[in-house]
Amino acid sequence: MSIEVAPIVARLQLDVPAAEAVIDDAMIALLSLTTSVVTARRDTAGVPAAKGHAMIQRLTKAQMSLVGISGDVLRVHGELVTIGRETAGYDIHQDCPERKSAVLPLHAVA
Repeated sequence: MSIEVAPIVARLQLDVPAAEAVIDDAMIALLSLTTSVVTARRDTAGVPAAKGHAMIQRLTKAQMSLVGISGDVLRVHGELVTIGRETAGYDIHQDCPERKSAVLPLHAVA
């Protein structure tokens, strides 16, 4: 069975970076929520430091889950590159589109 590889590669070149970006967005949103929760606890008079601790732990656990997901998707990306190189002779890393981001890199805000 002969399958045209170019459309498959083109689709993956869109889907993989899109998935990576969505995971990054989810991590940012969760970090923002965690910051808001901790700030609200700190800034609300009469709320003891122990209040909401379990909630903050759950948010941190969710964040670590996303970090794990991100790592898994990055490994999949690498495996796809290897498959592309082995089966189609593509130098996929060279063909991977650059991720564009409106977020400044950390060194730009430090």
